[in-house]
Amino acid sequence: MNKRQEQKVKTRKLIIDIALNQFAKDGLVTTRTSDIAASANLSHGAVFAHFPTREALLNEVIEEFGMRVTKHLHELVEENVSMQGILEAHLKGIEEYEEFYTRLISEASILPESARNTLIGIQSAISFHMLEVAESEMKSSKLIKMPFNLMFNTWNGLINYYLMNKDLFAPRESVISRYGQQLVNHFMNLISIRGEVK
Repeated sequence: MNKRQEQKVKTRKLIIDIALNQFAKDGLVTTRTSDIAASANLSHGAVFAHFPTREALLNEVIEEFGMRVTKHLHELVEENVSMQGILEAHLKGIEEYEEFYTRLISEASILPESARNTLIGIQSAISFHMLEVAESEMKSSKLIKMPFNLMFNTWNGLINYYLMNKDLFAPRESVISRYGQQLVNHFMNLISIRGEVK
């Protein structure tokens, strides 16, 4: 890769990183590409040189977020991790980008369809890894047998409820940092066969 190509890759990565922070701070729907360009110390045209539309940039940022969140889950599943380990890894991935994720779930219904589809893809990847572990632990009688969609949606609903109500639960700090382990323990108590949760 020559220097020009390297610079292009670095600039694209910078735009994505800045956009992720800007979307988290100002909202996915209301943040303007000119705000992102200014924060990155780039011309407005430089953003469009890498991303032809604002929607393309938003999709790329959501995709990048998804890759960062699911990366650790991929590694853990290969290590034969427990359901509790998967839940903890999921929260750890979210915690790093908590503000962005909270914006994403709170604005999901008003995002462009392509952005919603990207979010669905991320949720599917997380669900896939949880399903593998859940099936194994249901089979070995560690977890209560239940439809997996209910298990996954209950877990997501629990996390999302706390994040969407941050002002009630953790107004000046991270919700995941403050309540994450409590949420994992509570959920494990809901889905575990009595006596399995420590």
